Amino acid sequence: MPTSIDREQLRALRDRDAQLVEVLPASEYEEDHLPGAVNIPLRRIDAEAPRLLDRDRPVIVYCWDGA
Repeated sequence: MPTSIDREQLRALRDRDAQLVEVLPASEYEEDHLPGAVNIPLRRIDAEAPRLLDRDRPVIVYCWDGA
């Protein structure tokens, strides 16, 4: 179940080796993304997440639209 988190919670999860996933299209990911983030566009997340993400680590999914 998705849960919104604040900056401090994000830092705590990153300290626990959380995986950071940017869900914008690849072209927008290339323009700007958080350090260490992997790109899995939202339209492909169901197909690619099982292959790219470790089920034993927390996952942080975000969408940075620059607005």
